[in-house]
Amino acid sequence: MDRVVPVAREPATLDEFLAGVGTRAFRFAEIGLRQRDDALDAVQDAMMKMINYQDRPAAEWTPLFWSILRSRIVDIQRRRTFRLRWMLPVHERKDGSMPDWPDTGPDPARTHDGREAYARLTDAVAQLPRRQREAFSLRILEELDVATTAQAMGCSEGSVKTHLSRARETLQRQLEDWK
Repeated sequence: MDRVVPVAREPATLDEFLAGVGTRAFRFAEIGLRQRDDALDAVQDAMMKMINYQDRPAAEWTPLFWSILRSRIVDIQRRRTFRLRWMLPVHERKDGSMPDWPDTGPDPARTHDGREAYARLTDAVAQLPRRQREAFSLRILEELDVATTAQAMGCSEGSVKTHLSRARETLQRQLEDWK
């Protein structure tokens, strides 16, 4: 008996596409930025930029959106690095230690049943080098194909495979150490 494999249909409108990708995009940004508010800002900025591309064919929206979001995440990370380098000494305590700035906002990713496992995975993915983290998130978590991932990351398909392989090896070692 032949098995029928359902084919995902292209979204009819940009609004439908953005509604379908929003939660996954937030998780991707949250892993990359490690702060809820920055992740929300990055996703919102990427979605706003997608409005300029609504006349493009729907098949182009996925790699285009992930490329825009990835670029926005990198921009925010660079801005943080600059701020940390130039602004943090102003905020030092008298004893020379740095103040604790907890993220007091709710963290929806940790409210589901498997929050401990998710937290471990998130921590392990966050420790990966940026390109490995992007390849893992786009290929495994977002289930994009190699060609679309390469297009979103701005690199060759071979580079995607290399980054993904290294990410998997590192994650396997880290997660086995937690057992």
